Amino acid sequence: MSRTIVALDFSKKEDVLNFLDKFDKPIYVKVGMELTYAFGFEMIREIKKRGHKIFLDLKLHDIPNTVKNGMKNLAKLDVDIVNLHAAGGSAMMKAAMEGLEEGAVNGKRPLCIAVTQLTSTSQEAMNEELLIPGNVKDVVISYAKLAKESGLDGVVCSVHEAKGIHEACGNDFLTVTPGIRLAEDSKDDQKRVATPAFAKEEGCDYIVVGRSITKSEDPYKTYNEIEAIMEGK
Repeated sequence: MSRTIVALDFSKKEDVLNFLDKFDKPIYVKVGMELTYAFGFEMIREIKKRGHKIFLDLKLHDIPNTVKNGMKNLAKLDVDIVNLHAAGGSAMMKAAMEGLEEGAVNGKRPLCIAVTQLTSTSQEAMNEELLIPGNVKDVVISYAKLAKESGLDGVVCSVHEAKGIHEACGNDFLTVTPGIRLAEDSKDDQKRVATPAFAKEEGCDYIVVGRSITKSEDPYKTYNEIEAIMEGK
């Protein structure tokens, strides 16, 4: 299965389905707030019906009991990855895992990963706006350790922290890295970005790629080129 997760950042349902029609095999896709809030879980069910794997990117962050019940319901959708904010703390993350276990379909729960720091967050913003001291990499690794201690399967981080996370948490602890751009593409609203080749070098388990694929003249070709890089071909 793909190590490249395609971010379906579309505003129209027909655009999503037309894009997926370009692929003759199941792929991993990310469905975020934009699609979910616009079309609800029917969009999830339609994509799953086509055989694709789904990273449901809703970034839960609330009191433990609310997150537990939310995750219980998300697990029933039979998606493959869900996430939450590590900043919610250990009690919240442990509660999330309890909810996923209770809602698991046929005994199989989704993988659960924690957002450490958004790839749109700069060093300056983290220190001066969020009032979190230290450098980004150290904070991200600290959050990753907390997520692992809380029973999660991995984290969302930038490519630049992936190697340090694996050193601190082990190679089985997943790193899912957004902010991936081809060398010729713009950074847009991301700050801590990297190319697929650099992500491969840094040992990222999964990369999340949006506009570089969805805005490509030939999305299927671009997707396969990125996959070849990630597989070392």
